[in-house]
Amino acid sequence: MNKDIFLIGSGQTRFGEWWEKSLRDLAGEAVEAALKDAPCTSLDIDMVIVANMIAERTNGQAHLGALVSSLFPHNPPALRVESACASGAVALHTACGLLESGRAQTIVVVGVEKMTDVSTEEVADALMGAADSEKDAPCGLTFPGIFGLIAKRYMHEYHLTRERLNHVSSAHHRNALHNPFAQFRKEIPAEHISQSPAVADPLCMLDCSPVSDGAAACILSTVKESDIKIAASQLASDAVSLTERATITSFPATKRAMEKALAEADIDRKSVSHLEIHDCFSIAAVINVEDLGFAEPGKGVELYEQADPVPSINASGGLKACGHPVAATGIKQVTDMAKQLRTSGSRFGLTQNFGGACASCGIHILEHTHV
Repeated sequence: MNKDIFLIGSGQTRFGEWWEKSLRDLAGEAVEAALKDAPCTSLDIDMVIVANMIAERTNGQAHLGALVSSLFPHNPPALRVESACASGAVALHTACGLLESGRAQTIVVVGVEKMTDVSTEEVADALMGAADSEKDAPCGLTFPGIFGLIAKRYMHEYHLTRERLNHVSSAHHRNALHNPFAQFRKEIPAEHISQSPAVADPLCMLDCSPVSDGAAACILSTVKESDIKIAASQLASDAVSLTERATITSFPATKRAMEKALAEADIDRKSVSHLEIHDCFSIAAVINVEDLGFAEPGKGVELYEQADPVPSINASGGLKACGHPVAATGIKQVTDMAKQLRTSGSRFGLTQNFGGACASCGIHILEHTHV
C-alpha cells in the first residue's frame, strides 16, 4: 500500500432468512453498526461503495450505490461493484485504490444481498451468472454441480475419501458455535455430513453453503486511525469456464493473488496467524488452503484433522455455518478477521474471497498494529 489505510469501523447483520427486512433495511443496519463502531459520524463519509451480485433478479433493485447513499444525510457519491461471489473483496479493493489515489479519505464499503425472497430454482439460476453461459450453463450445470465435478476429480487425483472430507464442514460448524452473527450455530458430527441429502455427487447438503440474506459494512480511512490496517489488497482472475482450465483441482487465481498480497505486505506465510477462506463448498476449502500455500497438493484436508490448525481456519464458521449472502461475504470476512486479531493478539490475518469457480479472487491481509 502506498498509504496507510485503517479499518476504523465495521458492522454486520446476522446472516439468515430475513423475510420482514428489505435490501435497504439490511444495508442500513450494517452501516449503522459500522458507524457506531467508528470514530466518525455519517458526515465524515465521503464515498459509498456497494457490493451486490443479484439484486436485479431477487429484489428488482439495481441502482444500489445511490440507494445506500440515500441513507446518509449528505448523499455522498456512490458506486456499485459486482464480481460474483467475490463482489465484497473487489469492492474493498476498489475502496483501497480510491483511498490511495487521494480521491477519497473515508469510505464506507457495504456488501448486501437478499436471496430468500425467490425460489431456490431462481436463486440457482441467478448465481449461474457467475459461470459461463455459453460453455458451462447449456449442459445444465449449477454451482453445486460444478463443485461436484471438482470434488470428484480431486478425489480421483489425490484419493481423498468421503469420510475425510466430512471434517471440513464439521469443523466450520463447530467454530460458529460462539459467533452470534452466524446463520447456523449448531455442532454437527463429522459422520453426519455425508449422511445429509445428496446434492451433486459426491457433495451432500452439508457440504454446501446456504442461501442467505444479510449485509456487512467496513469503514476505511486514511485520515482517521485504528489498530487495524489493510496491509495488502490484491486481485487475480482466471478463465470463467472450467473447459478452459488446465486443471480443476487447483485455482491459479488464488495462487497469484496470494503471492502479490504477501509481497505487498512484505511478509511470508509464517507471519499469518488466521485465515478466513471461501468455503462455498467443502472441497473449495481443501483446495484453498493448498493454493494459499499452507498445505501441499492433496494434503489440505490434514489441517482439518488437527484440533488446532496453524494458522486457524474460518474461526467465524466460514460461509458454511455463517451463511453466504454472496456480495456481503468478502466484507464480513474482513470484519471477522479484525475481531480475531484483536482477540488473539496476533499481528497478521488473511481473507480469501472468490467468485465463480475462482474466476476472480480477492485477498486482503490485515495487520494488528498494537501487537
